[in-house]
Amino acid sequence: MRPHLAPLLPEEFAQVANVSRETLDRLILFTELLGKWQKSINLVGKQSMPDLWRRHILDSAQLVPHVPKKVRVITDLGTGAGFPGLILALLLDMEINLVESSGKKITFLREAARITGAPVSLYHGRIEKIRLPKSDLIVARALAPLDKLLGLAAPHLAPGGACLFLKGRAVHEELTTALKNWNMLVQQFQSATDASGKIMLIQDITLV
Repeated sequence: MRPHLAPLLPEEFAQVANVSRETLDRLILFTELLGKWQKSINLVGKQSMPDLWRRHILDSAQLVPHVPKKVRVITDLGTGAGFPGLILALLLDMEINLVESSGKKITFLREAARITGAPVSLYHGRIEKIRLPKSDLIVARALAPLDKLLGLAAPHLAPGGACLFLKGRAVHEELTTALKNWNMLVQQFQSATDASGKIMLIQDITLV
């Protein structure tokens, strides 16, 4: 994140992400709701609110080009306030499973889905204990170090499934650690919102 950048405006996001006016309007409804709820529930970091469209909406939307073709079931582990899963549901117009352990955040997500029409299924509980549909793609953002994240994701992956993770500046150290326990094919792409961040597409995942 470059602190000198002016906050990204909704219309600028729409151009960058190439979204329709209808989709932008739904995202605006979402951000307005988040702003209201943020006053009483800590949904996202307070310091990120002034640049919400870059830090959270665009950060989630940048995954779209990396979603493998023919994916039918997507699950977002530890979705929090809906990042990236609810945003992807709106952009891809496909049902996405959102997993979250916080009851307050689940309540927010239920209302967000209602007002935006986002096609999501909500799962309230801890990832380790919840029963989920087998997923072709699992996404996650700011949830856990890569080694632990793969351990959380692997039981819920369908055969041939992949993971798409947003990672920060510790990505290289995390990958080094994870490779001690996991065999995998990894592709890394530069984050559009964080100069030190990466998008990781991970396939062919097996334990060492």
